[in-house]
Amino acid sequence: MVSRKDSNIVRLKRHKKIRARISGTASRPRLAVYRSNANISAQIIDDVAGVTLVSASTLEKDFEGNGGNKEAARLVGKKIAEKAAAKGITEVVFDRGGYLYHGRVSELADGAREGGLKF
Repeated sequence: MVSRKDSNIVRLKRHKKIRARISGTASRPRLAVYRSNANISAQIIDDVAGVTLVSASTLEKDFEGNGGNKEAARLVGKKIAEKAAAKGITEVVFDRGGYLYHGRVSELADGAREGGLKF
């Protein structure tokens, strides 16, 4: 019998390797992405102070539409860039969270770039 690895455990191992190499500072915080089947969320985090500076998600009350598609991911990217600009954040380090840079994750990154974030 062929045993199949749990894809989330494999993703978490990838995420640990990525997090060993990148970290957010006050001058250049980390843009962390979390993707589920139905929703997507992003946070801008200062790892030195251990605080979340800005967050955006498809679970917010003002979000309309399906949260699990590429259009929603692009809107979340634009929303987080807009909130970051209001706080004076222009440059971030992108943390894809162990997910492949494809589909909704890349759409969120493109939306954040359109909104004015640099990474």
